[in-house]
Amino acid sequence: MSPKPRATRTLEREARGFGFVHVAGVDEVGRGCLAGPVVAAAVVLPSNLRVPGIADSKALTADQREALYDRIVGAALVWRVASIDAAEIDRINILRASLLAMRLAVEALQPLPGLVLVDGHLMIPDILMAQRPVIGGDRRSTAIAAASILAKVTRDRWMVEAHARDPRYGFDHHKGYATPEHLRAVAEFGYSALHRRSFRPPSLFDTIHS
Repeated sequence: MSPKPRATRTLEREARGFGFVHVAGVDEVGRGCLAGPVVAAAVVLPSNLRVPGIADSKALTADQREALYDRIVGAALVWRVASIDAAEIDRINILRASLLAMRLAVEALQPLPGLVLVDGHLMIPDILMAQRPVIGGDRRSTAIAAASILAKVTRDRWMVEAHARDPRYGFDHHKGYATPEHLRAVAEFGYSALHRRSFRPPSLFDTIHS
């Protein structure tokens, strides 16, 4: 088995070379789910951080993410998480909700970073500090990878708690994504309060009633 790719700190080092002291990485998770919030995290790591194993959250197991979560939280200079719930996602659309969650996470950092590295190709609207979109950022920036882990673990924990309140949908297994198990449950029980009404898989058009 080939080793999992680790995120590098090249972008952060370049930014500090240009005079940026605090460089934040930002990422979001849950954008493609049928249920639950979209969650974003913003993280500023110290320049001398040594936490082995930080990588794109999608390349890690759940146990690895949980272990890294605690190490990142303990080592970070500052970190914050923000979420937008299903009702607001339906109201403003998932793209705007994702960008809003990232903006809220960044603006909650104290002190505010001088530069924000944003995973993806889009800029975060209405933030005052410099920012740089980074395609594949969770592989190219340790700070972005750390943010992806914090966001993923936070959201997964939230969905497990949602399952405890309503076990019909199996949120603890699929975390709100459109798995066959989840689609069967929605076809049987309809949408819950946690489901995004604007996300309607074609296969369920004849069976879902909001």
